[in-house]
Amino acid sequence: MNMTEIERALRELRLSGIADTLSTRVMQAQAAQQPFLETLAAMLQDELDRRRSRLMERRFKRSGLAERLTLADFDWRFNPKLPRNACFELHTLKFIGEGANALIVGKPGTGKSHVAKAVAYQATLAGYDVRYVEADTEFARYGLASTAQQAEQLKGWIEPDLLVLDDLFLARRIADVSAELLQAIVHQRYKLRRAIVITSNRVVQDWGKYLADATMATTILDRLMHRCAMLEFEGKSYRLKEAAARIAITPESS
Repeated sequence: MNMTEIERALRELRLSGIADTLSTRVMQAQAAQQPFLETLAAMLQDELDRRRSRLMERRFKRSGLAERLTLADFDWRFNPKLPRNACFELHTLKFIGEGANALIVGKPGTGKSHVAKAVAYQATLAGYDVRYVEADTEFARYGLASTAQQAEQLKGWIEPDLLVLDDLFLARRIADVSAELLQAIVHQRYKLRRAIVITSNRVVQDWGKYLADATMATTILDRLMHRCAMLEFEGKSYRLKEAAARIAITPESS
């Protein structure tokens, strides 16, 4: 077989990682008089790297995340009172293996969503199956879906290793069907010991009001808080800071 035929055979065998670097590896081996096994090991590593990269990309796309945020991107100096150590502890992902949860509450614009997304992205890199959900938006869509569609959506929120519910109760009062959905998610994931991260502007003491059912709120919080890290975000708003900066650099209209 010549080089073209070998490359074609490799692609037919779904070994595109080797096919993509074959000519380079052959030239490298010839130039360095490299032993066969060393060359073979390098080509196998190329294939492994390609497969891992594609798998990582699939996990990211499946997660629902729109951006790859990290804690390194976060401006900790702007709000020095934020629970920095607790955020980095979440970032270790130990809580996922323990089937624990995290509740991040505080004022709007203080970075709750950034931290939750950074933890979710880190989890995809570590090989976990992750789902990120803008809670109020997706819960509202769930309420409009058919029974079969609802069952499929619920399955998609229960099965992942990590579920992130971002901005829960953003619209304050949620519909009864959304409240029942939240209860089902928390209950099922609690039984399966699968981790949840929730961010919210609303303190837990008011959840009964937003659910319009104090008993349901107690049931949800009882399971959620059993194994849970509580992070409180206070301080100034990053969004207001960025808006002020944009206004400051916008030229005055004539």
